Amino acid sequence: MVGMRLAAAGREVTLLERERVAHHKVCGEFLSHEAVEYLRQAGIDPLALGAAPIRYTRLSVKRRLVEAVLPFTALSLSRYVLDEAMLGRAVESGCQVQRGAFVESLANQSGMWRAQLRDGDSWCAPTVFLANGKHDLRGLNRQPSAQGDLIGFKMQMRLAQAQTAALREFMELFLFPGGYGGLALVENETANFCLVVRRRALRKIGGWTELLASIQDENPHLAQRLQGAAHLWERPLAVSSIPYGYLAGRPLGLWSVGDQAAVIPSFTGDGMSIALHSAALAARMYLAHESAESYYRELHMQLRRGMTLATTLSRAIVTDAGRAMAPLGFALIPQAIGWIASWTRIPKQAMVAKPQPMKDMPASTIAL
Repeated sequence: MVGMRLAAAGREVTLLERERVAHHKVCGEFLSHEAVEYLRQAGIDPLALGAAPIRYTRLSVKRRLVEAVLPFTALSLSRYVLDEAMLGRAVESGCQVQRGAFVESLANQSGMWRAQLRDGDSWCAPTVFLANGKHDLRGLNRQPSAQGDLIGFKMQMRLAQAQTAALREFMELFLFPGGYGGLALVENETANFCLVVRRRALRKIGGWTELLASIQDENPHLAQRLQGAAHLWERPLAVSSIPYGYLAGRPLGLWSVGDQAAVIPSFTGDGMSIALHSAALAARMYLAHESAESYYRELHMQLRRGMTLATTLSRAIVTDAGRAMAPLGFALIPQAIGWIASWTRIPKQAMVAKPQPMKDMPASTIAL
């Protein structure tokens, strides 16, 4: 996103992409209204790529089940499809995209950034936008976050026909001892099963196979949903540790976007919208000749309230007490899910409009 906007403004942009081809990532695949708007600004229509609509949520805890209508229509699309579409649009926008460019280190020397690649090559530019997701670059580790003890897992499945029909238009959330997760359809009616679990809870249970079995033993609804499901991968994707509640502040004029800028708990469904928003905001402020430090201050101001609420709730629902209270609270106040979804969204007034084409003096930038 940031590369597209900078290229549209006449900047010379080199995008260093770690993978040679698009690949699946640990992600809930949820696109909120704000995320969809940013993607359409970039010329990407998620529905044309096969995205599945989501209009309702369904929360299950043990034998309790609560449903609610979302305050907006969301979409669900795999990162495999979305990332490939975005890389294609980056090329069309004028970015030079180098795939398979594994950046091992990044250093600032006399006002120039030097990205050292694993193959021995290197790139230099006066400005770098850091977008390497949840994985930190060597020497640029993020500061400790409010909730950093979670491990994420993801598995794509093909559900039984009746279960696919029952899941359609729903994002199903489930809580279990030490964690929570979600299940929803993406393109081609594939089911995306994603969860986070506290490290010590996983260590106590044993591993992925034992974790999946224990969740289904406790949750009859989820067990029914997954009955007869075919796992599409030999093993799940995993990521550790996920720094929920993180808000960036980098020195030396480094522009961090995406998960390097902010990581909101996944149950909010706002991760992709924040990633896209941070990129749009960074591009706008950079082109306005504002500093990276000003960008971080602005981003903190916009996200702090929602991030604090989301992280507080996330820390609560991985505890036994929070897990027990969650369905009761939603049952007594049916609007609660909608309220949480609204309060953790990017403020409407903060959304960055589609930039107008500009004839600016070219300046080399690197997006990682």
